[in-house]
Amino acid sequence: MSHQSFRTPPPPTDFTRLTFPIKHTLLVTLSRPKSLNCINSHGHQELHAIWSWLDNEPSLSVGIVTGEGRAFCAGADLKEWNETHKPGARPRAPMPPSGFAGLSRRRGRKPIIAAVNGLAHGGGCEMIINCDIVLASHNAIFALPEAKRGVVALAGALPRITRIIGRMRAMEMALTGRNVPAHEAREWGLCNAVCGEGHNVVDMAIKWAEEICENSPDSVIVSKEGIELGWEGIGVEEGTQRLVDGMFKELEAGGNIKEGIRAFVEKRKPKWTASKL
Repeated sequence: MSHQSFRTPPPPTDFTRLTFPIKHTLLVTLSRPKSLNCINSHGHQELHAIWSWLDNEPSLSVGIVTGEGRAFCAGADLKEWNETHKPGARPRAPMPPSGFAGLSRRRGRKPIIAAVNGLAHGGGCEMIINCDIVLASHNAIFALPEAKRGVVALAGALPRITRIIGRMRAMEMALTGRNVPAHEAREWGLCNAVCGEGHNVVDMAIKWAEEICENSPDSVIVSKEGIELGWEGIGVEEGTQRLVDGMFKELEAGGNIKEGIRAFVEKRKPKWTASKL
């Protein structure tokens, strides 16, 4: 997909590569392999801009995030942290409201798939905890090792991971800081699927993205919002009513719902238009 297809151009990048492997899908590759894709303060701002662009670009429906080299993301750039805490040092750029890598506290409109190709430690693990779908390579490793460094996982992971894997397992990860290999993470519900040895996790993520892109972009956005309402702790009835009274009314007034039902009746594939929600 060429940039001319976009309503607005992608934001400039220094720490990531943006590619478009299939129609309607943005692939973001963290590209600091020598630093195990650790993210510095400017990297957080860059990623926040990328995910904001995804949400607002009509031609895109799904995002994928992965890492270059042997790591997905080994967390924060602790060398930068150390330098900026020396006397007289310039302060770091502030963390965006969407959190670590623009993901850990993101409440976005469009789904993001994490294709975890290796180490997902600290902030890297906090990123995937708030992604919508998590796919892991067979050698992926998840960990919250902050306690080993005298710090705490404050980018949103602790309350969220408790809801995903339960209190006892969350305590185990946060208090011991131990590595959780991919297959154990799958058993815990920390990832959706593990890619077999010899297979590429990004290829798997692209196939999942393709399945999502076959659906109505309006329905994907509103379905994600409905799940987010439950994720944030709103009661079932309140969350349902908010969805019915809010985004669903916009979906119902749009063309994709009519096209989807008409295509079903006519026994053909629907021809979706970019979401206007």
